[in-house]
Amino acid sequence: MQRVGTVVRTAQGLAIARIGRDEDPPPIGRGVVDESLSSVGRVVDVFGPVEQPYVAVTPNDGTSLAALMGTKLYAR
Repeated sequence: MQRVGTVVRTAQGLAIARIGRDEDPPPIGRGVVDESLSSVGRVVDVFGPVEQPYVAVTPNDGTSLAALMGTKLYAR
């Protein structure tokens, strides 16, 4: 599994995770899970500065955006 980053905010129905400096962004469309390996959603965009970009994740139905704040996310 590849670490995606930590959710730092929500915007327009998406969870926004900040990628660490030494981590590569996951490909768009990749599934995302939390630390307990529960499916959270899919990567829909990678944006921001090249050195430390952000990843936009569209959550699965029933996944609370508020509950994702501060959560570490991983790509399958």
